[in-house]
Order: sequence, then C-alpha cells, then structure tokens
Amino acid sequence: MEEKQLEIDRIPAVLYGRESEEVWLFLHGKHGHKEEARELADIACRRGWQVLGVDLPGHGQRSTEADAFDPWHVVPELRAVLKAIHRRWSGLALCANSIGAWFGMQAFSEERFQKCLFLSPVLDMEELIQRMMGWAGVDEEELRERRTIETAFGETLSWQYLQYAKDHPVQRWTSITSILYGDQDNLTERQTVDRFTAQFSCDLTVLEGGEHWFHTEEQMEVVRRWMAERVFAQKEEGHA
Repeated sequence: MEEKQLEIDRIPAVLYGRESEEVWLFLHGKHGHKEEARELADIACRRGWQVLGVDLPGHGQRSTEADAFDPWHVVPELRAVLKAIHRRWSGLALCANSIGAWFGMQAFSEERFQKCLFLSPVLDMEELIQRMMGWAGVDEEELRERRTIETAFGETLSWQYLQYAKDHPVQRWTSITSILYGDQDNLTERQTVDRFTAQFSCDLTVLEGGEHWFHTEEQMEVVRRWMAERVFAQKEEGHA
C-alpha cells in the first residue's frame, strides 16, 4: 500500500493508498498519532479510497505542542484541513477516535460526510469534565478560582475548557454515523451514547467487556470487522 508523508496547512499528515477522488479523514484520540490511520487504510484502500491521518497538537510529530491540545486550537486547524481536502478530493468520509470525534463534531458541524465512523467517542464534553471534577473532588467554584487544577489521574481540569464545553454542545450533526462503544467505557456513559444515537439517528454497536481503549487482539479484531462492514457498504447520504 502506498504511503506518503506530507503536510496539510503545515500540519504533519500521512496519506495512504493510490490516487483517488475519495478520501477518509482519520482523527486520533489522546496519546494517539496520525499513523493509527493505517488500520483503517488496510480496509478502505481496498475499496478505492485514500486515507489521510493528521497529527493533532501535542501528538506524533507535534509532541512539543501539548499546551495546544484544546478546541480553540484544534477546531480552527481541522477546518483548515477540511478546506485543503475539498480542494483535492470530491468524496469525503470521517473516522474518529475518542476525543477526536468530539473535535471533529466541533469543527465539521456544517459538513455532510458520505460516511462517518466513531470509535469510543467523547460525545458530551461538559459531562465528561464534570465527571472528572467529581473524581478529583473539585467543584465549579474552586475550578473558577484556580483556573486549572492538576489531578492524581493525570488530567488537567480547566475552567476555560469547561466554559467552552458549556458554550459548544453538539447540536447539529447531519452525517449518518456508526458508533462502536465498549460497555465498560469509563469516560462516556451508556445513557449519553443512547441519547446521542437517538438524537442523530446513529447506528450503535456495543462491545461487551470493552473499555474506552480497545487494545486486546480480540477487541481489535472486532474493530477491524466493524470497520470493514461499514466501509464496504454502499455509499450513504447524510440526513437532514
């Protein structure tokens, strides 16, 4: 399979597959990198698509930019990437993992993808931050006063991030979307997934025993099979 390292609007990227009019954009999650797109490329390139992965701030080739892994930096970047994609490809689909899905919905709410796949997606960022605040024993007043709080579980709570999440709930998503969710996911509750899938008419697959991070060989085989079934399905049009 052809592989090319490139930059999209000065963002490190990798492109898999032979020349095509159609491309999948892959967005990784926290601690991920653009080369994770290879798993999708092994499937989608056989269908005649190319697959484009990008490094988000603080990840992959951008490890020195950790302070920019937030929506007010990532969302404008992704919109610039989308403009570049439209200049080169006529067909576009999206595959996103974890927080990459939430970033994608923030950036692409006006876009209608041919297909959309979300793996362990973060769907309600305000709810997630409030949950982490509960784990850390922090209330909103303390967070407002301190602005940022480091936690024992490795996350930084941010008053600015919480306010952004409150101001930018996902209210519009017009692409027909398939979700793969582990029933032991500790970041996104099942009721949140059910509410989202009902609101936006998504296809939901629940992996019993699966956590937020799919990593065992058995789980990865489920991921590959789930991807293949949807990539090889007939093209779908977004809903209103």
